[in-house]
Amino acid sequence: MPAISFGKWCMIGLLCLLLGEQQGQAEGLASKARVVPAHQSERHLKNIRQLTVGRQNAEAYFSFSGNKLIFQSTNNWMKDTYAAMLKPADAGLDCYQMYVMDLESNTVRLVSTGTGATTCGYFFPGDRRVLYSSTYATGPNCPPKPKREGAYRWALDDYDLYAVRIDGQEMQRLTSSNGYDAEATVSPDGKTIIWTSVKDGDLDIYAMNLDGSRVRRLTNEIGYDGGAFFSPDSKRIVYRASHPTEQAEIEKYQDLLKQKLVEPGQLELYVMNADGSGKRQVTSNGASNFSPFYFHDGKRIIFSSNVETKGEGGRPSFHLYAIGEDGQGLERLTFDGQFNSFPMFSPDGTSLVWVSDRGTKAPGEFNVFLADWVP
Repeated sequence: MPAISFGKWCMIGLLCLLLGEQQGQAEGLASKARVVPAHQSERHLKNIRQLTVGRQNAEAYFSFSGNKLIFQSTNNWMKDTYAAMLKPADAGLDCYQMYVMDLESNTVRLVSTGTGATTCGYFFPGDRRVLYSSTYATGPNCPPKPKREGAYRWALDDYDLYAVRIDGQEMQRLTSSNGYDAEATVSPDGKTIIWTSVKDGDLDIYAMNLDGSRVRRLTNEIGYDGGAFFSPDSKRIVYRASHPTEQAEIEKYQDLLKQKLVEPGQLELYVMNADGSGKRQVTSNGASNFSPFYFHDGKRIIFSSNVETKGEGGRPSFHLYAIGEDGQGLERLTFDGQFNSFPMFSPDGTSLVWVSDRGTKAPGEFNVFLADWVP
């Protein structure tokens, strides 16, 4: 099997060459990665390992078997030894591409096309195919950066959802609506995809079957709803949301939406049933709470928040917290670095993967970390 097979989707030959499959010794990335000491207050984290080094590496999520991760990166992963993997090429990428990291066979493989921007990867059941969002159908270049005007804004670029084998072959387009389709995840029972779309004029959460059929809308409130994940039993969904209520806030939100922008300064966590019924708010702290994921017991939620630095000048600190599904028992979990987010437990609940800037040497650098979870 060739290192990378992009087929007809590979438009830039040099880029494809530089983004070759990364092979190493079959001792396992997790066992060979650099061990990072935990902060003395991080009592739930043990044996922390740093799996990437340099530039931006984000949204790393476990496969159904727990022995692989899918993640997005602006690194140029070169075909070389494991040691070189921790020294990525100086020439990075302008926007994210999608990779699969095998924690047992010491392999990092590019699974996106190498063009456009990608985000929000996730595995299908069986770990042979993955799901991600990409702008590559609109052209080979990275989308332009949004005009922030002193505010924190996300660009709602023309993403669509794609499914592809982990060797990059048999690409299938699952959405084709105009605008933003991203933030997709798959239910633990392997039956349903949920994602966020602007297809009906607002940012709402939708569900569909794995093949893209039987699309149904789960949220209807004005404002942003997204970042959704299922509970372990696939019966409930946790998500983040920002619902403006004042007329001026609604008009500002809708005006930004027309510009393909969203300004989520305040996000609260919500839960609902898998069919969209029974919505209820979990947090009410006025902070930016996002990237929620259920604990293995299905009773608590891990998430990222700037709750302790909201409203302060300068750069806010985002850390991981745990909270009950009923909104009770808030507990801070991370204490190192200024940004900790995108947490996910392994399927058996024994490991935690997340993204952090702890120990970084360059501004804007984020890396993937893996730790044993201590209950």
